[in-house]
Amino acid sequence: MNTAHTPTLSKDSTDRPLGVAAIGYAFMGKAHSNAWRNVASFFDVPAFEQKVLVGRDATQVAEAAAKYGWAESATDWRSVIERDDIHIIDICAPGWMHAEIAIAALEAGKHVLVEKPLANTLGEAELMTAAAAKARQRGVQSMIGFNYRRVPALALARELIAEGRLGTVRHVRAAYLQDWLSDAQSPMTWRLRKETAGSGALGDIASHAIDQVLFLLGDAVTEVSGRLQTFVDRRPGPDGPEDVTVDDAAWATLTLASGAIASVEVSRVATGQKNSLKLEIYGDKGTILFDLEALNELGFLDATVPVREQGFRRILVNEPVHPYLEAWWPQGHIIGWEHTFTHQIRDFLLAVRDGSQPSPSFEEGLNVQHILAAVEESAAAKSSLIQLHANPTEGA
Repeated sequence: MNTAHTPTLSKDSTDRPLGVAAIGYAFMGKAHSNAWRNVASFFDVPAFEQKVLVGRDATQVAEAAAKYGWAESATDWRSVIERDDIHIIDICAPGWMHAEIAIAALEAGKHVLVEKPLANTLGEAELMTAAAAKARQRGVQSMIGFNYRRVPALALARELIAEGRLGTVRHVRAAYLQDWLSDAQSPMTWRLRKETAGSGALGDIASHAIDQVLFLLGDAVTEVSGRLQTFVDRRPGPDGPEDVTVDDAAWATLTLASGAIASVEVSRVATGQKNSLKLEIYGDKGTILFDLEALNELGFLDATVPVREQGFRRILVNEPVHPYLEAWWPQGHIIGWEHTFTHQIRDFLLAVRDGSQPSPSFEEGLNVQHILAAVEESAAAKSSLIQLHANPTEGA
């Protein structure tokens, strides 16, 4: 591995656009590819080219590359990382591959965007964060893809909280509920094996919920109590029933450095819930409500007005003055889930251009990983209280 490569920020020595390679072409690869294809049409970003899409199946990745706007496809991510015309590596592969790819890319001087969670294990996440810190000294940037930070309504919620509109936040409720595993006959996948997925609903969707608590409040977790549950422990596989080795659902109570308490509940067996991330933030001067299934809306109650006038109001977050929305449609014309990835790519490209640390950083991803590990530790000890260091979230 060539670790002496000098990275570029906006353009290389021949004034060419940034070359981008994405690794993975399934669910997240499709979402990221859509963002790369559209971001320059709506935002002022550095020039780049969708160079290579990488996957294990040569035929399928070639078909995906042609469909999603990539110039070529490849099956060997290592050779792609070594290419001089590649400056950004976007990792959309399963979590068990994150550490090896990200560390190799950072050592080769490539800017790295990696999907959440950072890794499958705390040890891998720590190695990735160390590699990112070392690479940052050479101007190489890295970011983890918590795309819900780029929902305009949630970005607005964070602004309102930072402005003191809720006063002192006392408690938060975060529930991320899905139902794609409700049927006991739903087949076995890599997401249900600990060796490939790391964990189940905990790492998959609790990571999002916990990151939102930290992002919205700019706070840190000091204590964790948790519980995990697997409701269906065997599922149909190609060669017969297989053991499920991850959780179907998880619960956590988080004590924050500010004194606030957050409850987190996640499930992939919540029948009837398709992709519902609900957030409730309660302060002594106001309250904010959000539901991902109505992502253009924010519920807000101002408790400082007279009681006779109090009540939740619906803010339609579609005005040009709202985060990210100056680039999109006239007022009232809603945007969707896929736009969060476009916003994410926009922010990452601007950080690469400016040589600034993008957020969420690998350090922030590692912080979430510590909390997830504490939930597992607590669950294994009958929901015992686990202490964590209350370091402020870097970049929050």
